[in-house]
Parts: sequence; structure tokens; C-alpha cells
Amino acid sequence: MTKIFIGDGPVDLSDLKAALAGPITVELSPVRWNAVERSAEIVGSLISSGGTAYGINTGFGLLAGTRICADELDSLQENLVLSHAAGIGDPLSDPVVRLMILLKIVGLSRGASGVRRGVVQALMDLLEWDILPVIPAKGSVGASGDLAPLAHLAATLIGVGNAKVDGEKGPAKDALAVKGLAPIALGPKEGLALLNGTQASTALAVAGLAAAQRVFAAGLAAGGLSVDALKGSDLPFDARIHILRGHAGQIDAACALREILSGSEIRQSHLSGDPRVQDPYSLRCQPQVMGACLGLIRTAANTLIMEANAVTDNPLVFADSGEILSGGNFHAEPVAFAADQLALAIAEIGSISERRTALLVDPKMSGLPAFLVEHSGVNSGFMIAQVTAAALVSENKLLASPASVDSIPTSANQEDHVSMATHGARRLGEMAANAAAIVGIELLAASQGIDFHRPLKSSPVLEQLHADVRRYAAHWHCDRFMAPDIEAAAQHVMNGPLPASCLVVGGTV
Repeated sequence: MTKIFIGDGPVDLSDLKAALAGPITVELSPVRWNAVERSAEIVGSLISSGGTAYGINTGFGLLAGTRICADELDSLQENLVLSHAAGIGDPLSDPVVRLMILLKIVGLSRGASGVRRGVVQALMDLLEWDILPVIPAKGSVGASGDLAPLAHLAATLIGVGNAKVDGEKGPAKDALAVKGLAPIALGPKEGLALLNGTQASTALAVAGLAAAQRVFAAGLAAGGLSVDALKGSDLPFDARIHILRGHAGQIDAACALREILSGSEIRQSHLSGDPRVQDPYSLRCQPQVMGACLGLIRTAANTLIMEANAVTDNPLVFADSGEILSGGNFHAEPVAFAADQLALAIAEIGSISERRTALLVDPKMSGLPAFLVEHSGVNSGFMIAQVTAAALVSENKLLASPASVDSIPTSANQEDHVSMATHGARRLGEMAANAAAIVGIELLAASQGIDFHRPLKSSPVLEQLHADVRRYAAHWHCDRFMAPDIEAAAQHVMNGPLPASCLVVGGTV
């Protein structure tokens, strides 16, 4: 298990990715624990003094004006969890659930939520024993918090609903008991603090960010391989061109392309006498397109790291002044925008990749055998692989439609503008899987193209990439069952070895 220490400063992206990678444990600094205890004391003082604060001793949403008597305050919090656990659909993945729990711990440990130490410890225990609530993916509009998903998380803490332990799904109460844990009783404010927040949206978006970074790096590598397979020019990647424009992502993408193409025998073979004055855009404009995608990915990453460290429940407890203030930090508009930015980047990475595959299979454009196979006609080669890539590109175009511009009133118009961040972030996983297959098809096609230039070699970096591809997909001498090669290539995009410069620029290392 990876241990994540949450100290006085923020968690970083590597911490968030650790939660996505596998089981984790969490340790809080004394400063964090002190902050938690001070905020809980403020809530206790409010109740003992007879004061009133939203969600502590009032109803919720439109019922905020309803005062709750002291002997019903615990029931108020438990009922909130039960009534709001109204999600539907397939469960969220284990990595996303782990990250949700971590993000909730980070937010509550800032000491502005008014929960007792035992609530935070109960969340830490879930991670310690890898007890994962079963959380339906659908049901949040990304404002007033991710109420339904977080209610299902909170339900596990009180022994309600279902959870997974040791990979087995069962009643949450039994899952806790297997590890010697007991359900907790929620006190004033605690149910609301657990349910309010953007942790579901943010966890899904961070998972989408990690996938987008990986797809970007693979797309850059595949693009370089295609340049050599198509006997394209590396002159458009000259640093002077990109410095004149000034975009950091473009400059970095061009630098990575120069590095991975450096030392190619194929390039040397056509430096003189090449009849083409300029390559098609999908080769020549890679730094401009991929650099713009990189800019969106970096912007989204900054937003999501900030959100991961934020306090996003309501009301907020300020221990230094003793005030409890109602606000709207649960509104996930920043996450919605970040998710939409990532969706655009993922769609464009796939789009330009597919265009390079289309060049590779077209003998008029590539100078290579039709559909990259000897004896075309009796063999169809990569004909339908390119069609598959085209289908996935169009699917991603549809999925890239922005979620953040939509809104629908909820809670009897009390909550009358919402972000739609949750499904905006959730769709990133599907888009990234599509893009991984698109780029994987390009890797297969470009590797096939390189084979036709033998005995000339590509650059050392790209020869290694070609060798990695050939470990799971042999040269296509004649038609064979295509699907396993594409699946293996898609897995390579998401998990396999890629050139270090592409990984560094993409932000995956």
C-alpha cells in the first residue's frame, strides 16, 4: 500500500494518481487533526448556546427555514444520508471510489467542516482496509455537492447499502465487520459535511486527466512514428518556428517530436530530392494541434489540483472567529469547465491521429502499398481498422459536447443553477478509451509503414517503440483476425512503454 501524508500543505497530482493506482493509506499531520477538532468544537458550542445554523439544526434546501429540535439532530443527519442515497446505474470504478474517499479526507481535514475526529478516522479506516462503498455512477448534477454519490459513500460509514471488501461485494455493515470495524453514529453537521462537496466530480475528472495525459503522450509518439512511415519532414518542428508563436505547449510538443525523430535513417534518405514541398496538416501541424491540447490539459490539471485541496461543503466553520457561514463552494462549475477542456483535448488527439492513419492506408498519399498490406485485393489489410478509428473519432465528437453549458433547476427551485460536472467528468473515461484505440490503430499502421522502408531504420527512440509494438502485433503479411491487435495496441497506449520525452511533456512522469 502507498501511504499518503497529508500535512500543512496541499496534496499534489502524484498523491491523487496514487489513489487511482491502487490501495492507499492516509496519515494526517497534527495540524490537520487540531483543525478538525477546533471546528467540531464550534458546532458543539452553537448547539449548546441555542444558536441556529443551516444544516446543523435546520432542514435542507427549501426546508432551510425549518428548525430542528435538539433531540432530532442525529436523526436529521442520518435521514439526510438515507434519503439522498438515490443514485442509479453501474457502480463507479474502485480507483475512482478510492480517490473520492481521499478527497473527502483532504477537504474535511482542512478544519472548516465541523465534523468530529471520528468521522475523518472512519474514512481513513475505509482506505486502510480497502473497504470500497458501492456508489452508483449516475444521479448528481454537480451542485449542492455530488449529493447522491457522496450519500452512498457516507451510507457505508453508518453500515447501510453495499460495499466491497477483499474484492467481494456485500452489505456495508458486514464489510465493516470483516475488518473489525463498526458503523459510526453521525452527529450534528456530519451527514451534511459528508454529502456536500465536489469529490465525485473531481475524482472522475482527475481520472480523466490521468487518461488524457497518457493518450496525449501516446499520440505524440505515434505521430512521430507516422512522420517517418510516411517519409515526412521534421523541418516543421524546428524550434525557431514555435518560439515565434510563443505557446508553451506548442514549443514543448515540437521539442518532443524533434527528440524522438532525431537520428532517423529514413529521414536522411529523403532529405534531398523529396518532391513534396509541404506535408499534410496532420503531420506538419502536430505541434500546433497537440500543443493546444497540451495547454488545455495543463489548465485542467491546475484547476483539479486546486479543487482536490478545496473545502467544498456548506456551511463552513471558521474556528478563528467562531462563525458558521453559508456559501456555495459545493458548486462544481470549475470542475465542469475542466472536464469540458479535457474532453476537447481528448477528441482532438484522436481526430488528428485518425487523419494520419488515413494517410498511411492511402497509397496515393503514402507511396506505400494500399491499406498497408502486400497483395491488396485478396487482402484488405488496415482498411477497416481505419474505419474503426473514424467511427471512434465521430463518437468522441458527440461526447465532447460541453456539459457545463447545461443546467436544470432542482430542489423546488432553491438550487436553480447547477454545473453538470459529474457526468461531464464521467464521460472522459469513455472518451479516453476511444482515443486509446484510435492512437493504438495508428501505432499499428505506422509500425507497418516502417516495415516497408527496411533495411532503413527510424530513429533509435522510434525503433524501440516499433519493437514494443511488434511484441504484441506481428507484421501484417496477410489478413488475420484484427481485433486482438487493436485491443493490445489500445492497452499499450494506456499502460505500455512510450518515449520518455513524450511522457515528460505529457505530464505522466
